[in-house]
Amino acid sequence: MATAAEWLAGARPRTLPAAAAPVAIGTGAAAQLDAFAWLPAVLALGVALALQVGVNYANDYSDGVRGTDVDRVGPLRLTASAAARPGQVKGAAFTAFGVAAVLGLALCAVSGHWWLIAVGALSMLAAWYYTGGERPYGYAGLGEVGVFVFFGLVATLGTTYTQADRISWPAVLGAVGVGLIACALLMINNLRDIPTDVLAGKRTLAVRVGDHRARRLYALWLVVPVLLGLVCAIWNPWAFLVALLLLPTVLLVLPVLAGAQGRALVPVLAGTGLFELAYGILLGLGLAL
Repeated sequence: MATAAEWLAGARPRTLPAAAAPVAIGTGAAAQLDAFAWLPAVLALGVALALQVGVNYANDYSDGVRGTDVDRVGPLRLTASAAARPGQVKGAAFTAFGVAAVLGLALCAVSGHWWLIAVGALSMLAAWYYTGGERPYGYAGLGEVGVFVFFGLVATLGTTYTQADRISWPAVLGAVGVGLIACALLMINNLRDIPTDVLAGKRTLAVRVGDHRARRLYALWLVVPVLLGLVCAIWNPWAFLVALLLLPTVLLVLPVLAGAQGRALVPVLAGTGLFELAYGILLGLGLAL
């Protein structure tokens, strides 16, 4: 039976910034519209975190039963390592989705926008079918599309809308920016796993475009968000706080463009997660001030 530490590792806490960052930006955009509301913000954060944990366990289960995670570099995989039974991991995924659903219903009740239930349902379906089902879209090179839409546009704009009842250009720019960083986070993960994914028949975008182009896409998806954040200074000069990420951008991009592989990419993966969190905090704060 898996220990508590192993369950925690299986939840992949380093990916949680991908959930928190869009909520921070969306809340900052709401504050820029003089519409900050703490309860919807907290509920939105809870939904995002629960969905991220759910998709992590769902990926662990689906990849594990398919044999994709055999000899994979990186965090512990509960299913593939046999630390937990597949049914237990699947149950953990659906428990997290259940928590997200309950918090999502509370968010709809507080904001009065009940139609967002449909958006939440689509988010959970996207989370499961990323690697689950007979034809997972993550295995067809569409993972970045799902990440951009749900952990970029939906999470950010949904957070702003549930507080302000409308969205703004800074919210849109921030949503695109954080969505691209989420894509970069997925890309660096899949870049590291190209050799094993090819053997397992998993055609991620990194596999489809190849090692060389995947590295350049990663760099592009870090640089463009910083530029978009600087554009937000048109509405609030404090958005220039995002310029603090120029040096971290260079430090993350250089080893990737230099050809780092395998375990050498693990620190880059962790750094990209922290980069996304910093982006969310700095841009969210810059919009709110």
